[in-house]
Amino acid sequence: MTSLSNSYPVNFGFRAGDKGTHTSRTMMLEELGVMLAAVPPDGDRAAYLYAATEENVLGKPTAATRKLSIQRLSELYAFDPLCLLFRILRRLWENGDSDRPLLALLCAMARDPILRATSEPVLAMAVGEELSRQRMTDAVRGAVGDRLNDSTVDKVVRNASSSWAQSGLLQGRTRKFRQPIRAGAAAATYALVLAYLQGLRGSSLFNTPWTRVLCCSPSQMRDLAADGKRHGYLDMKIAGDIIDVSFSVLLTNNEILESRVTH
Repeated sequence: MTSLSNSYPVNFGFRAGDKGTHTSRTMMLEELGVMLAAVPPDGDRAAYLYAATEENVLGKPTAATRKLSIQRLSELYAFDPLCLLFRILRRLWENGDSDRPLLALLCAMARDPILRATSEPVLAMAVGEELSRQRMTDAVRGAVGDRLNDSTVDKVVRNASSSWAQSGLLQGRTRKFRQPIRAGAAAATYALVLAYLQGLRGSSLFNTPWTRVLCCSPSQMRDLAADGKRHGYLDMKIAGDIIDVSFSVLLTNNEILESRVTH
């Protein structure tokens, strides 16, 4: 994530720094799915809190564990339509069933710097290659320095490895191996809009750390963007070598203006 490492606009929901939810949890894909199924798309933050704590949709045994679970999930996904990253995730989630693990991964990475730091060891792997625990450990250490002790770093490595497996990029329990994935229009749109919110425009949107997560070349991303346009997720115009991508359906005019001065 080095090429955009200085541009994580917190006003849109990104998070930067050396702290993250993966010190204690994975990206919690199953719990995310349960929450989004329990609350209507137009639900506000209070509706998600009520579903988790009062209705106990996550099936937690105590009030304390209910509260902690929604707290950790909110760190990763916000569960607040006022947070732009969540609002877009929720919109794409409704029609992108097969892309849901990748949508969750992209959002969790945008909001958890520690998970984001583990991307390079995974994305550098060839299909079929076994994950190097030492490389993951080194990546986490590079992100947090001496702030975490060895046992916590080890837990982060386990949690992050599990999240990458939940996303589909890794497979296996004790030993994890790189797997091929197939991204769709919803995941591609989310990857593109994340870079757009960081200030990128035009053809540069098709070759970013976010698109690398989807294992897509720039030409593959253009094809997926065309699918996104057909789904009504984005606008795209091509004139010779000039490509213009915009998100008038997903973003307000003010959000578009704010993103222009981000990078």
